[in-house]
Order: sequence, then C-alpha cells, then structure tokens
Amino acid sequence: MSLPILSPARLGLRPLAQQTYRLLSSQPSAHASLPARIPHSKTSSVALVAAAAVAVGAYVAYTRTASSARAETAGGKPPFASFGFRTLTLASSESLNHNVKHLRFDLPDPQSSSGLTVTSALLAITFPGGSWLPTLRPYTPINDADDRGHIDFFVKQYPGGKQSTYLHSLSPGDTVTFVRIPGYSWKANEQAHIGLVAGGQGITPCYQLLRGILCNPNDNTKITLVWGVNTEADILLDRELQNLQKQHPGRLTVKYVVSQPSGNSAVESSKGRVTSEVLKAAGVAASSGVGKIFLSGPPAMETALVARDGPLAELGYSKKDIHKF
Repeated sequence: MSLPILSPARLGLRPLAQQTYRLLSSQPSAHASLPARIPHSKTSSVALVAAAAVAVGAYVAYTRTASSARAETAGGKPPFASFGFRTLTLASSESLNHNVKHLRFDLPDPQSSSGLTVTSALLAITFPGGSWLPTLRPYTPINDADDRGHIDFFVKQYPGGKQSTYLHSLSPGDTVTFVRIPGYSWKANEQAHIGLVAGGQGITPCYQLLRGILCNPNDNTKITLVWGVNTEADILLDRELQNLQKQHPGRLTVKYVVSQPSGNSAVESSKGRVTSEVLKAAGVAASSGVGKIFLSGPPAMETALVARDGPLAELGYSKKDIHKF
C-alpha cells in the first residue's frame, strides 16, 4: 500500500524499531529527519523515536549490508520469514493507468516464496536523488504469499511523492531494499463474516486479506468488500475479484463506489462516497452479522468513518470492532 507514514505505531513499527535498535547497538549512529505531519504528544514521541530508529537502522543496514542481502537468502530460505533487510531486483514495471504501476521484484531464490503471512507488508527503503537520508514507505504485496520467485506491488504515484515517483522511475534490473512490517495476525474462522472497507489504493491490504481467507480451504469466513474510488479506471482488481467470486460462490460480496463516474464503463458501481447508507445497503452492519471491520484508505476517509458519531458507529461498531491497516 502506498501511503505516507502518518503513524509509526499504526504501521507496527515499535517491534521493528526494537529490533533495529539492537542492530544499531554495535554500529555508528546517523541522523534522520521524519515527516513533519507526525503529531507532537507523549505517545507520538515514542512513535517518533521508533520511526527514527527504523530510519537510521535502514540507512546503516542499506549502506553496510545491502550487497550481501541477496546471498543471505539464497538456498530456498524465504527472505521475509524473519526480520532483516533484503535487497530485491526489479523484474518488470507495467503501467496500469495514468498513475499506478505494477512492479514485480524477483526473490533471491526462484524456488522460494516470500515468507510473508496474510496482512503483512514491506517497508521500502530508498534514496531518491542520491540523498543521504532514506525515504520510507509501506507497501502491501498483491500476489499470493506462497507464489514462488517473485513479489508484486501496485504503486500509485502521488503528486510530490518522493518514494512513489522514485519507484515509478525504476527500470528492470534496478534494486530496492525492503524490511518486513509486523501486521494484523489473522486466524482462520476468527469471525463468521467480516467487512472490508477500502478507499483508493487502500485496497491492497484488504485484497491480500480476502485472498488469504478464500484460498485457505480451512477458512470459511464470509467477506463483504466496499471499495471507494475516484473513477472506474481506479478499479484495477475487478477481474481478479470477479474470478474469486466465481471460485467461491456465496463467500465474497463486492460493491464499488465511484465518486466521479464516467458513465461509459462496463464495471457495475454506484455513484458517491462510502457512507453509512452505502455500507448498510451492501450488508455491512453489526445487525447483519458482520462482526469485524477492516479499514484501509486515505486518512480523511478513515477519520470520517471511525468518528464517534460516524458511519461505522451508526452501524453498531465500536473501536474494538474496527482494525485500521
């Protein structure tokens, strides 16, 4: 998922920072700057330190160990099965629409899977323009965790976005360093029915979760996905979602909400934004048996949906019923 780092705690960086601190205990220190949007509070100060540790650790690890990262995971060991910085080579870059590219990276061993679990993500560590300080952004793979030899991402280019612009400029053969981010630990059948609410490129963790559930023969969880986008051109996974609906009849319900529809698309959708009425019409309500909500989208969308008197509260959900990726 290509989103700015707004909350290191939200991205699960505290455990990562602790490991990074241990890594740095025997290394020289460096200075790192962080996005100014991180709020100043006692809690966020801890998050700020955690993110700083990650940034510094990423910089040191990149400059000192990137050359050996590929060899370290050769021989069939999944590269992201444990903590560590891994440098991957870009295999292909394909434009999907005006601002999204499908990037495929080769894994060190073509016979190995990534080692990632459902709902896990990777932190991309780059140095745009040859800068000394790293740029960090989280991305969620869109291919199956057990796929061998490669890992795929959908990367949206944001205006002025250093990381996304840099990744869009890469050519096959270029390399990027990644580190695993701890994510939500999904347990098969922990809920009978879940709701996935996505906005824009926030679809990627939701798509990863629903694929993980549906492809697990021991998981019978039902899923309702409500995905809000700007235009029909942003619905990049329609074919994949339709195929999953056919393969798992009665298990997956999908509703698209388009704020600026063109009117000439074959994709079935409704006009507007994700509201309580839209969610209720799609069957996403506590009274309908949807027990937990997984939410991923732009910060403004998430804030509106989880507000005290917001749409999700109207539908019977409390904070403990909502997980934000």
